[in-house]
Amino acid sequence: MSRATSKRMLRAAALALAALVLTACAGLPTSGGVAVGLELGESSQDVDFLPVASGPITGAGPEEIVEGFLEAGITTSDNWATAREFLAPALQRTWRPAAGVSIDAGTDTRTITSSIPAEQVEDADSAEVQVMLDLVASVDESNAYSDALGASSMPFALQRMEDGEWRITEAPDGTVIDETRFTDVFDGYPLQYFDLGWSRLVSDMRWFPRRQSPATTVTQALIGGAPSEWLDSAVQNAFPVDVQLAQDAVPIVGQVAEVALTRPAVGLDETTLARMRTQLQATLKAAGVAVTRVQFKVDGRNLDAGVVDIVEPSAEIGTLVLQDGAFGRIVGDEITPLPGISAEISAIEQPVVAIEVAADDSRAALQLGDGHAYLVGDGSLVELDSRQGLIEPSLDPYGYTWTVPAGEPGAVKATGADVVSHDVANAWPTASEISDLRVAADGTRVAAVITAGKQRWVVVAAVVRDASGVPVELGDVKQLIRLAEPATGLVWFGPDRLGILVDPSTPRLVTQMVGGPGSAESAPSDAVSAAGGRTGAGVRILGAGGQLFAHAGSAWREVASGVSVLATRAGE
Repeated sequence: MSRATSKRMLRAAALALAALVLTACAGLPTSGGVAVGLELGESSQDVDFLPVASGPITGAGPEEIVEGFLEAGITTSDNWATAREFLAPALQRTWRPAAGVSIDAGTDTRTITSSIPAEQVEDADSAEVQVMLDLVASVDESNAYSDALGASSMPFALQRMEDGEWRITEAPDGTVIDETRFTDVFDGYPLQYFDLGWSRLVSDMRWFPRRQSPATTVTQALIGGAPSEWLDSAVQNAFPVDVQLAQDAVPIVGQVAEVALTRPAVGLDETTLARMRTQLQATLKAAGVAVTRVQFKVDGRNLDAGVVDIVEPSAEIGTLVLQDGAFGRIVGDEITPLPGISAEISAIEQPVVAIEVAADDSRAALQLGDGHAYLVGDGSLVELDSRQGLIEPSLDPYGYTWTVPAGEPGAVKATGADVVSHDVANAWPTASEISDLRVAADGTRVAAVITAGKQRWVVVAAVVRDASGVPVELGDVKQLIRLAEPATGLVWFGPDRLGILVDPSTPRLVTQMVGGPGSAESAPSDAVSAAGGRTGAGVRILGAGGQLFAHAGSAWREVASGVSVLATRAGE
């Protein structure tokens, strides 16, 4: 039987795909289109909607059963009860839907073939079905999202049951969903981990079915869980391994998250308890859960826990430009200078190519017309790196300026204000070129655009530092997205997203989540550089003619002219 025939039969039987239901009333489907998922950061405690699929159709053949089973992956309620209806009783008990998610390009790209010709199905008692997917991404068992381009094959075995209906007896663990509906079914939650100095929190995005309580979901993932493998070398969890949740629920009572812990929590010191509470409160806040504090309990009794001070990201404080020889923050037609920086930059006789300003405005890393990297601050200008072919420098929150030649991606140096350079080991070991590099505001992650094996990728890696904050090496590279065109700019949009300006001929701005899907939009026609912000709405783009553009809804609006350099801010 052909796949087209299979789909027509399913439609004729009125498969209830994309019906809307309240998560609290999953048995009451209504008519309508697929519900739009919540934006990251919105409260997931509000009434939610999920798409629903129907169970097996009486008389369906092997291909229809497999196709229906794959579609049923969009219905996550009751531990994927609908999908289990397509399985034989023995497999219903052993199939593990939470083992991962295969995200493909769309249901129309799937090819389903059976070992039994259509004319022989009536007489057959067993069959094998092969499904070919056009994969775009995957979510693993730890709920981490990864790019996964390419074809993938999924084998199934089926048998005719005693009632004459076909059911699946062998199937891979995990589910399949098309990319257009992935964010209707799954939500991304940024778990928070401490850096190695216990001073900053670092986001680690994970994806969970939207049917689950976000407070319980993220708490379970944090307590007893582990950071993503690529980030593990540079972060740490405040929760000791012997402390676990004592119950599988985190109730919210009067905006207080009541977290029951096992008895080893009683013996923890004040600092550990305070770090645990700080980490979990930040995770709940980042997940959009409306809580004011976390209350730990052991055997029903409250456990006193304070909080620790952490370095918070700086507030977004305007756009920095070099305009008609004056450098500073632009507001309307006025340039407000930065003390100890602006006058020194304005006095430079060479052309200024790039400027990145520290989060506290105390210093700036520059690239001048000679291609060298410089540091300006406290009224002075010093040269940091004179190697040939340097890309634009990037500042980190510890005061180090990162530099690297485009043709030597592994030759990354981090230079402090003392003008002492430190080699950063294990930097992009498979890359042949690098065009952009930006350290995140937490100083624990670094993003780059590299070329490896003739393919251009946006990647991230963890930054491992010694006890004094010196970056000593990078962790393993995590690929985020493959680019078909050259990049002309790389910036951070808050802790979880990157902005990549690509394709000088027909510019586009790609917004890519670190550990999630991305999107793209048109950029101004002559865009040459970009600067980020705490959110994507804060992005600014510079045109070749000196025009400065900002978002105006879905369009771009010119907000200034005569700008020669659009500066970036460290971590943005």
